[in-house]
Amino acid sequence: MRSPVVELLADLVLALDGARVPWFLFGAQAAILHGAARLTADVDVTVRLPDGMSNQALAEALERCRFQRRVVDPTFIERTRIIPVVHLPTKLPLDVVLAGPGLEDVFFQRVQTREIDGVPVRLASPEDIVIMKVLAGRPKDLEDVIAILTAHGDDLDQRHIEATLSTLEDALSQNDLLPAFRQTVATSRRH
Repeated sequence: MRSPVVELLADLVLALDGARVPWFLFGAQAAILHGAARLTADVDVTVRLPDGMSNQALAEALERCRFQRRVVDPTFIERTRIIPVVHLPTKLPLDVVLAGPGLEDVFFQRVQTREIDGVPVRLASPEDIVIMKVLAGRPKDLEDVIAILTAHGDDLDQRHIEATLSTLEDALSQNDLLPAFRQTVATSRRH
């Protein structure tokens, strides 16, 4: 028997692949698949709308596959670039994030597909999950980074992570991303 998250992902694959919408899983569920141990029911995906597809058409494709919008106000979607839905059979929430140009283009290039209980899940790379988690910077996100670093060890492309974080620091006029990452690396080595 599949877990509720896998049931949600199976319907999501039907909706997004059926509509030819590129996507990837990120957030806590992706961190779990890359080695973090935590409990969460939230599912987050990023999508790239094909040319000519509207937010409304995407929402309708999701609804045909057993999802229901939690917010129907189109101005909310335009403002936040998120389509919040619930998977009706499992009652699990799903946030569908509309990709913008730039960093997410890099993430899409590095997406991996992993089969989970017969469901082909498009998953952000462990390096890109680390980048997203360091950028979020919450304590639980940094715990996820430590777990991913511990699980993957020297297999992670730390140069890619550091180069991307450096670029983000410049773009955001910040200087705390690389130190936060380096601290989590040091902590993961102690584990």
